[in-house]
Amino acid sequence: MNKYKIFITACIALVAFSGCYDLDRFPYDQVSEGTFWKNETQVNQGMMGVYAALRVDDAFGLKFAIDNISDMGVGYDPQGYGPVLLGTYTGRTDLIKKSWKSLYDGVMRSNLAIRKIADATELTPEAKSKYVAEAKFLRAVFYFQLYNLYGGVPLYDETINQSTDYNTLLKARNTDKETVDFIIKDLTDIINGGSLPVKWETANTGRATLGAAYALRGKVYLYTKEYQKASQDFEEVITDSKGKGYGYKLYNNYADLFKPEGDESSEMIFAIQNAGGVGTDYGMPMTFYMGTRSSFGSCWNNVMPSVKLVNEYELKDGKKFDWEDYIPGFTDVTNVGQIIRDETFVSTLKSDGKAVDTYPKNKDILLSMYENRDPRMASTVLLPYTMYNGWVSNKARTCEFVVARNVAPNESNGFVRINGAYTESYVFRKFVAEGNMNGGINNRAHTPINFPLIRLADVYLMYAECQNELDKQGIAVEYINKVRQRPSVNMPAVNSGPAWLKASTKEEVFDRIQHERAIELAAEGHRWDDLRRWKLAKTLIPGNVYGFTGKRLLTKVFIDRDMLWPIPGEEMDINPNLVNNPGWQ
Repeated sequence: MNKYKIFITACIALVAFSGCYDLDRFPYDQVSEGTFWKNETQVNQGMMGVYAALRVDDAFGLKFAIDNISDMGVGYDPQGYGPVLLGTYTGRTDLIKKSWKSLYDGVMRSNLAIRKIADATELTPEAKSKYVAEAKFLRAVFYFQLYNLYGGVPLYDETINQSTDYNTLLKARNTDKETVDFIIKDLTDIINGGSLPVKWETANTGRATLGAAYALRGKVYLYTKEYQKASQDFEEVITDSKGKGYGYKLYNNYADLFKPEGDESSEMIFAIQNAGGVGTDYGMPMTFYMGTRSSFGSCWNNVMPSVKLVNEYELKDGKKFDWEDYIPGFTDVTNVGQIIRDETFVSTLKSDGKAVDTYPKNKDILLSMYENRDPRMASTVLLPYTMYNGWVSNKARTCEFVVARNVAPNESNGFVRINGAYTESYVFRKFVAEGNMNGGINNRAHTPINFPLIRLADVYLMYAECQNELDKQGIAVEYINKVRQRPSVNMPAVNSGPAWLKASTKEEVFDRIQHERAIELAAEGHRWDDLRRWKLAKTLIPGNVYGFTGKRLLTKVFIDRDMLWPIPGEEMDINPNLVNNPGWQ
């Protein structure tokens, strides 16, 4: 949606939802359930209140951070999912409680919209159908995330009036199948009803569309291993065989896809709409928690890429990356290896910290190696000894990512400064504001870059996974290659000649899908779900995590119980019919 229109309408809508447990007040100078939802203007404002629930930190507002609890991210503090990745969380941990509450708040907002739109006296039947379909799509989004985190959950539909039934919402958990069936039914009703537009007018770009409903239903089918059904839904979006005019296509420039230049492109199937600037702060905290002290507002880097993610990026010829090919001895686990790693990354600053005294011996090799890697690496990760367009003391400042131990690098001296004990860790460039975004960012907690929940490259890779499971490896490889060969990426095609690009068996193609999803979708919040549904989480997540110099950062924990989060303890105190997940009893 147009960034500034969504800000204005959402502010109005939030008034409508500000008393979400007490909407039946009737002083007529206040917005209430009894006086609202009558005409199309009010319905549009009310729908913005449902969309606003997506942006809440513990719903989808921190979805970029959830990669931290996979093998591809590193983090700390609740904003970086620290309690989960360390295995110290319980059903009483704030982020567990707040995620349940925030997602159910989205469900209840959706239910309220569905119920009130049906009774709106000044809407045409066609308009009612469109807005109800939109609210059902959002309800499916919230319930699917609840299902991914907690498994089967209590299902409440629009017949529930939260403002009057609040004290009687004591249902037992529905089964996994019942929860999935509920989500599928909502999406099928939308698709069969044909009420959601294929495209909205420009001012409403970003609202739920028919293509988004197909893509989400396909994803649900994929997660439940119904590969043929999932393929059919993805094909609807990909091929547009019925000529509906979806018009989805990959955006040419991968780096710009995560900036305002490309965040409303035809690649985005459904994205959270974010805005920023003076008086229009309405974004997600990507810069706040992915940026550094050199970023706008001075930020925290709670969310960082792991060494494993960075090592996953191939060479430009498609070969797997190996440090030993560039710097022999780099991976040696003895003191000899530590010396070589220090010679690769560690500088010495002058005593006043204002300039580099001595750069690392292997700096030129390091920079040459960066140049010979998959271009998505440099677009995603801020790499040591590369430059970052920072914002320091309220003005632009180009900062170099220098690693030093004798004097701490500081942004006031033109260096990237990393918060906390993670100074020898990679940090993100993707989704992080550069400078002040030409006035586009006014608050570090509101990055004005739309955040994709479903985009075409993700659909291509999910479709490839379905085709591989259906033993159609050739089609799977075709769609993997579409992602690899985006013009700005242009990685060599799988099966294009050299032995290292071969992938013909089901296992080989699956390895390629794993690789592409890891790097293409980094920091978009898919990896943890992928590893759990692939039954690889227990193998790939737990263990010590190291920085690029070999410094141990932390130890991740993942055991059987972590396949699902615990049901929040407070919810179980209130509702005795809730039963906890395995391992959390």
